[in-house]
Amino acid sequence: MNATPRRGTQCPSSEESERRELAELLPPPAVPGLDEERRLLLRREVLRRAAADGAEAAPPAVSAASAASAGSVGRAPSGRPTRRSLRFRIAVPALACGLAAVGVVALDLGGAAEPDRAVVESSAAGTSEAGRLLGRIALAAAEAEQPAVRADQFVYIESRVAFAGQSAAGGPATTAPAHTRQVWLSADGSRPGLLREDGGPDSPLGEDGPVFELDRPGATPRPHTARPVGPSIAEPTHAYVASLPTDPDALLKLIREQTRTEGQTGAGQDPDQRAFAAIGDLLAETWAPPQVGAALYRAAERIPGVTVVPSAGDAAGREGVAVARTAHGQQTQWIFDRTTYAFLGERTVLSEAGDAGPAGTVLGTSAVLTKGAVDRVGELPLEAR
Repeated sequence: MNATPRRGTQCPSSEESERRELAELLPPPAVPGLDEERRLLLRREVLRRAAADGAEAAPPAVSAASAASAGSVGRAPSGRPTRRSLRFRIAVPALACGLAAVGVVALDLGGAAEPDRAVVESSAAGTSEAGRLLGRIALAAAEAEQPAVRADQFVYIESRVAFAGQSAAGGPATTAPAHTRQVWLSADGSRPGLLREDGGPDSPLGEDGPVFELDRPGATPRPHTARPVGPSIAEPTHAYVASLPTDPDALLKLIREQTRTEGQTGAGQDPDQRAFAAIGDLLAETWAPPQVGAALYRAAERIPGVTVVPSAGDAAGREGVAVARTAHGQQTQWIFDRTTYAFLGERTVLSEAGDAGPAGTVLGTSAVLTKGAVDRVGELPLEAR
């Protein structure tokens, strides 16, 4: 009689033990990967569902119109145009010396601008909701595909903008039609660029010449001889932007240090608003590499007072969701596509009534249409042809 125990009856653990021993000897089964097309489709679906979840979870909007008293500083370029003329400014009367009046950017689609009261409403969740949105935007930016830009090339940026002016005597801002703005910027800053706007002559960028400043709205421009030493946050080249820290804390620290003495319009003495405005400038008219772009959004997460505007439109009529900050009677908005989280443009509105109009009046708008790299000034990338 066979005294050996039968498997599965007297010794139920023996078979399981053998299985474990065999599992240790055999390699783990292969995990199938995703091809590139399937990966992109999956990523888009994740972003789409995240956007839908964020929209459903958003609490009722409350007014964010309370802000400090209005104040602004403008600059009038002469001889040495600067691409920073996209920032929103107060106009001054035409001068005999030939200075062009600098206007307050404002939306115009063929008529007088009407107050948009909804644009000054932001999410009651405040910074936490904005942080979640900026986190999604940063993720999308990091995954974006972008070709390398050679040092001898130019970065081309085409936008749609609109301008309005307010006379030195005050009164409501008057609008002008939206127009196309094209800028060519030397990637390494070694050659003059070009600014071309509909209705105006071509303006070389980066050439030597006097710069004029306005101490306050309506003041007489005075010469300003201080020149930036090399590229900076305020006067960046593509090479400089590409070299920025990708650690958001280090990047925000650098931006705060470099904007400490600068007077962006509507920023005043608010260091947080100066940092927010500087990041907005970099988003609008530079072509940051994906990891740097993601770091800029992560840095913006760390700025107090940033909120979400559920619906905002850019100068091209595209509607999206906006990240915003209110200071000195104005709300600055960065507008993003709801699905892809691509940066669409900027808008600035009055958050409280002032000489330029009632609360909700659109002071400025832009829409980024094309970014690319070209070999020479005046050349268009394939995307813009």
